[in-house]
Amino acid sequence: MDKFLNTGSSPNNRVASEVINIRPASPGDAESIANCLAVAFQPYRIDYTPGAFHDTILSVNGIIARMGKMTILVAENEMARIVGTIAFAAVSLDEGHIRGMAVVPDFQGKGVARQLLAAAEMSLHTMGCSRATLDTTKLLERAILFYTRNGYRATGTVKDFFGMPLFEYMKILSGEIG
Repeated sequence: MDKFLNTGSSPNNRVASEVINIRPASPGDAESIANCLAVAFQPYRIDYTPGAFHDTILSVNGIIARMGKMTILVAENEMARIVGTIAFAAVSLDEGHIRGMAVVPDFQGKGVARQLLAAAEMSLHTMGCSRATLDTTKLLERAILFYTRNGYRATGTVKDFFGMPLFEYMKILSGEIG
């Protein structure tokens, strides 16, 4: 997979941002990815069922297992600290699925999530996917706003996620991602 690099700041950033490098994850990144997920989702732990929280944050072994099924990207700051992550895979000839997106709190609202999402969408489009889906819980209101601002719409599909409702969102991918 090609290496993704963004050397500029997003116009939506609240403060001037440092350089963020988006790249494919390696097994050596698993501990940092697990930490990123844990820190990003910690504020929601009390509202998640234990099974849902465990499936969301993943262990190091869970990250490595996911790498066998999905592509995982990481966002690194200038100090090579992993500050965000996203996973995706083609699930059919024309559909990709995104999951496991997280950005550590001190980098939220600085364009990192947008860069990760754009990189995942571009990769899925390159794989031949014409649409992307993702699932989220109602608890993640800020994430839902982010996804809808970035073209995702609720499909009406609701699944059981370890005793919590999980809402599906979908976006048509065009040649112009981002």
